[in-house]
This record gives sequence, structure tokens and C-alpha cells, in this order.
Amino acid sequence: MKLTKYIFYVLITGMLAGALSSCKKYLDVTPDNIATIENAFTMRKEAEKYLFTCYSYLPSHGTIAGNIGMAAGDEWSLIYPYVAGASQPAAFNVAVGLQNSNDPFVSCWDGTGGMKSMFRALRDCNIFLENINRVPDMETSEKNRWIAEVKFLKAYYHFYLVRLYGPIPLIRVNLPIDATTEQTRVYRDPIDTCFNYITQLLDEAKPDLPDLLSNLAAEQGRITQPICLAMKAKVLVYAASPLFNGNADYKGFTDNKNRALFSIQQDDSKWQKAAAACKEAIDMCHEQGMKLYVYTQSVAANYLSPQQYTEMSIRNAICDRWNTEQIWANPNSMVNDLQLNSIPRGLDPQYLDNTSPRGQLAPPLKIVENFYTKNGLPMNEDKTYPYSTRYNLRTAVTEEKTDLEVGYVTAVLNFDREPRFYANLGFDGGKWYGQGKYDEKGTILSVKAKKGQAASQQVQFAYSTTGYWIKKYVHFQDVIGTSSTLTIQQYPWPEFRLADLYLLAAEAMNEANGPTPDALSYINLVRARAGIPSVENAWTNFSTNPSKPTTKEGLRSIIHQERYNELAFEGQRFYDMRRWKEAPAIMNAPLTGWDIQQSTTELYYKTRTIFFQTFSLKDYFWPIRERNITVNRNLVQNPGW
Repeated sequence: MKLTKYIFYVLITGMLAGALSSCKKYLDVTPDNIATIENAFTMRKEAEKYLFTCYSYLPSHGTIAGNIGMAAGDEWSLIYPYVAGASQPAAFNVAVGLQNSNDPFVSCWDGTGGMKSMFRALRDCNIFLENINRVPDMETSEKNRWIAEVKFLKAYYHFYLVRLYGPIPLIRVNLPIDATTEQTRVYRDPIDTCFNYITQLLDEAKPDLPDLLSNLAAEQGRITQPICLAMKAKVLVYAASPLFNGNADYKGFTDNKNRALFSIQQDDSKWQKAAAACKEAIDMCHEQGMKLYVYTQSVAANYLSPQQYTEMSIRNAICDRWNTEQIWANPNSMVNDLQLNSIPRGLDPQYLDNTSPRGQLAPPLKIVENFYTKNGLPMNEDKTYPYSTRYNLRTAVTEEKTDLEVGYVTAVLNFDREPRFYANLGFDGGKWYGQGKYDEKGTILSVKAKKGQAASQQVQFAYSTTGYWIKKYVHFQDVIGTSSTLTIQQYPWPEFRLADLYLLAAEAMNEANGPTPDALSYINLVRARAGIPSVENAWTNFSTNPSKPTTKEGLRSIIHQERYNELAFEGQRFYDMRRWKEAPAIMNAPLTGWDIQQSTTELYYKTRTIFFQTFSLKDYFWPIRERNITVNRNLVQNPGW
């Protein structure tokens, strides 16, 4: 069969529909890159370019617009809707309930709204797999490695679609150029079939992937066995989760063949498989020397307190390039604009006229309140924490100088919190270690956010709507300079961290066998690095509900909040709350913050609503564009759309 028979732009729906306005034109498909394909696999150098094309579809999670989990979620508010003309990522329309099926604001199915088309990615992966064996000047082992990498990417792109759309058409091979009309009208595959195919691809990829990259300078970001096994673990945890496993909400969701796209029978054995996959992935990571990041350096001879060392460990698990915790980082998505839009304007009093920091990414109070107390407990479960008066005012004292400016009055909410609170968040009266100021003896910067102060709304597009900022994204060695000078230490977005894998393992083990010592051990590893007591210690000594960790349901709640805290602002919350079916309870609430237009302390620390979010059953899975369904009637729409 000629090569051109494989070039047909399969992609179900928009791929066909986008270029066609009639049934006649629908069949009039002429590949536009035949010459490129014919030449792409004649030598190793050209084939390598095509390999990197397959990598190029990885989402740009290190950017505001490219991270759906952040832009469409509830972890930060931008300046919408208070400033007319403010630029918003397309996915933000999803966050405020404006997604639609006629012309979706953002779609990874079609590649609109700033997203990349995952179906186009799958098409190019298949072209690579169909042609790589034609390359004459390559060793078999290298070919096998490249094939394994592309199989992994193919699995990842399928998984990305499944998380957003549920059952999808599996693109096992590209359709031939002489495919009939009926062949192009593909069906969505049942959700279990989708997960099985994704894990099959990962299993096929694993043996031919390297344990470690031998040439870090040239190969950073390429797929290894630890990445493959970690991804398989995540996929199987998702497959076992309530949204996908025995979800009775989708009873009657069938295709045109009357096939059920969801099984409504819960299969608990899926958690056993997920737990085993997590353990295998963790063992592989440990064998390769991976471990949770701990900061051990110092800047010159300056002093850091033990608390600040803990907070630096938390921050640099994200910001320190290629550290021991990062299973997979993506060098094609460098973190730049997330940093620019997280640094408060006017942070350094020497350079108040510096216009580079934007400070727009504003966590709402519900995220702020989700972080634990210093005892490692939810605020409303810690018997030592003044939860009912958390919006009252308090003055910082000398013993609190690491995290708060001494003598400054701020909300009780900002005191006595876990190190992740201070490592991840900036706030009025809070210290901001770095930005060229490293000496805890007196030169650490502080945020001043009330009206008229440096970090308040001084210009149209550079302020926080809630009175909080995301410190987590900001490398401590960024430096604010004169005029518009801002030196940013860019780093690759960490796609997968060991802390994430530990918490997935704890979740799977608890769901499979209850609160076992193994499940608790993985949570406690994460908590120890975060500078808080173990689960057992915290709940026994400080909780109003000391028996909570002793039941599956109680430990489940603990694990969920642990993931929300440890993985805050990494885009995981968006998917976790959905797969756990917690989204309606969380999302159907206003996003609130402080009254940033006030100059007095008493009035500033009054809560106000920024905007409302809503969530219903249909929002669990995004809509397929109606035009795609018009072209292919075998594509049934997701419920509710």
C-alpha cells in the first residue's frame, strides 16, 4: 500500500468538518504534506525532526493560557470582570460557566482557544509509527526507543482527551486515503476500552525506554521508564476513580449502536491494579535515585531559619530545574509568564516604578483557607486554631519574622499556618523571600497591599483581585531591577513530581485496602517535607476528630485535602475534584477575597465576592462541537450539551 494511503486527516470531527462545507467537499481530501512525509523518513536526521513533531503537541502547562487545569479551574482569579478589555485565557470562559457546544471557547478536540489538537497529535504519532522502519541509517535499538517514545505520547494524548471528554474514538491507526464515508464516521469507544488501550500502549512502550537519560544536555524532557510507569499509575488511578468507575450518572449514555459508553457497575479490583502500578512506579523512581526535593544550599553566607529552609524545599521542588523530585519536566514549556503574573507590583520599595511585575494571578479565599494549620490539620478541625475569628486582626511579633513583617497588622487567617501556606502564597504583611533580597536579618521583602500601598491597584492590569499572590511559581533568584528590568530564572514546567506519585499511591492503597501503614507512609513522606506532623501525630494530638485517619472514608478525606495542598496551583485540582465527583460541592460557590479598594486595615479585611462559579452534571465532560456531530452522526454528544 502506498505511503499516501496513510496520510488522510482522520481526525474524526473537526478535522474533517473544519475544511468542509458540503458532503461533496467532505470526500474531497487531498493531503497537503505528501512530499514532506516521503522525505521525512529517508534518513535519521529527518526522522528525528518528525519525532520532535510528535513531542511538540505536549500542552504548554507552564503558561497561563496553556494550562487548562488552572485557567478553567478555581485556584486563581484574574482581573475579570472588573476591568473592561482585560486579556483572559480562553479557558477562563469555562471557569465562569460560559462553555458551549455550538462554538466551544476552548477545545483540545479541534485545537481551538489556544489549545493544540490532540487528534492531530495522534495522527502525526501514527504517521511516525507507520514509517519509522523505512529509515535506513539507524540502529534497531534506537528505532525501538523512538517507537516507544511515540507510543507513550500516543497514550498521553489519548489520556488527555479522556480526562476532558470521557469516551473518545481511539485512533489506533490512521484511516487510508481511500476510506469510505462510513469508515470516516467513527464511533466513540466505551470508557473502559479507552483506558485499556492507553495502558496497553504504555506497557508496549516501557521495555524499550531508557531507565535514565544518558545525555541530559541533549535529551532533557524525553520519555524514560520512570515517566512511563508513573503515567500508567496515574491512568489506572483515574480509571478506578468514581467519575469513571461505576458512575450511575451515565446510565443510558449509549452510542448509535446502543453500546453503553460507561459501565455502572463499580469494579473495586481497579484500585488493586492502580495500587500495584503505583508501587511499581515508585520502586523504579527510587532505583534511579529520585527522592523528594530538600533545599540545602545557601545564598552567600546569609542566614536562613529552619522554617525558611522548609519553605525553600517546597518552592524549589517546582522551580529548581531538573531536581531529584521531578519525574518528568517539559523543556518546551518554560515557566515565564506565570512568574511575571505572580510577582506583586511594587514588591521592592527601591523600584516602585518597575512596571514588569503584573501580579494578576490571585488565589481566592477558599484556596487560602484550604491549607493546613501549623499542626498539619484543616483549620476547622484543629482544636488549637481560632477558626471562628480567623478574619479578625492580629499584629505580627518578632518570633514570626520569617513569614510576617514584625509590627504589621494582618488577618488572623495568615498566622500559624503550615509552611506550604507561606511557601505558596504572598499576602498583605507577608514576607517574600528572594527577588534579590536574601538576608533574614532584615532585608527580606514584604507585600503591602492595601489601597495606596505598593502592591495595590496602581495601574489597570497589574494587581490581585483577592489580596493574595502565588509565590509558588516564582523562582527565588528572580530579581526586580530599575525601570522595567526583571530578571526571570526560567525553568521547565514539572509535568510529574514524586510527591504526586506518592499521594496517588496512598489513595489507591487506601481505596483498595483501607488505612494501611503503607498508605499512611506515603502521605507522611510528603507531610514531613512540608514541615508538618505525621497524620497519626496531627490527628491524635490536635484534632477535634482524632479517629478520622482510622477509617477508609476518613483517610480518603485527608488524602484529598493533602493533594489539594501539595499540588496547589499545578493544575491537578481541576481534574481531581472531577474524578472524585466533588466538583459540584466545591465549584457552586462564589470566589471571594479581601476588599482591596480599602486603605484602612479594618475595612480591607472584609470579604467580598469576586465572581460566581457554577457546576452541573454536564460540566464533568466538555462538549463536542456541534458541527463535528453534524458531519459525523455516529459521534454522540456528551450528556447535558
